[in-house]
This record gives sequence, structure tokens and C-alpha cells, in this order.
Amino acid sequence: MTKSEMTKKRTQSKENYYYYFWSAVTLVVVAGQIYVGNGYRQMSQDLRDLTAVITIQTELEELRGSGGILY
Repeated sequence: MTKSEMTKKRTQSKENYYYYFWSAVTLVVVAGQIYVGNGYRQMSQDLRDLTAVITIQTELEELRGSGGILY
């Protein structure tokens, strides 16, 4: 094997590691985005549920205070 063939093979090996590295980094970033997105979705749903409970409670208090039929 000549020196130029060894250099070419070594460079190609480095290029393969480069692609493996950036592929792994890309997968980690995408997985992180999915994780954070799911967290925001869950937080949004919890906030929606909380505001629904507060709205119902406020309406009940208004009905009780205005002489409504609920006691």
C-alpha cells in the first residue's frame, strides 16, 4: 500500500466519524425538541383544565350570591 492510499483511507475514516457524529447530534436535538414539545402540550392541557375549574367555581359563587337556587 502506498503512502497516498494510506492517507486517502485515513481521511475517509475521519469523514465517516464526522457523519456519524453529526447524525447522532441531530437525533439528540430532535428527541429533545419532541420532549420539550410534549411538556408544553401537557402544561397547556393542565392550564386549560385549571381555568375550567376556576370558571365553574366562579359561576357557582355568582349563582349563590345572587339568590340563585344553588346552596
